[in-house]
Amino acid sequence: MANIKQQIKRNKQNEAARLRNASFKASTKTAIKAVELAVQAGDKDKALNALPLAHKKLDKGQTKGIFHKNFVARHKSYLANLINSVE
Repeated sequence: MANIKQQIKRNKQNEAARLRNASFKASTKTAIKAVELAVQAGDKDKALNALPLAHKKLDKGQTKGIFHKNFVARHKSYLANLINSVE
């Protein structure tokens, strides 16, 4: 445990940020999963409706510094290819 006042405050800030980031990552995974499940069900319209939310979450995560740009690009490409594979 830190004895220095500044470090105690920094630890609190880090913990709050960690929880905020974990919550955001979970919501992003849920948005991605919605697209994947729609594709598995063969429902292209539902997948296309879920895609903008997933893209928005990924882009916002990149802006906030939660996700790396290559991670975002990889997932956006993956989701687009997944939807294009549906007949």
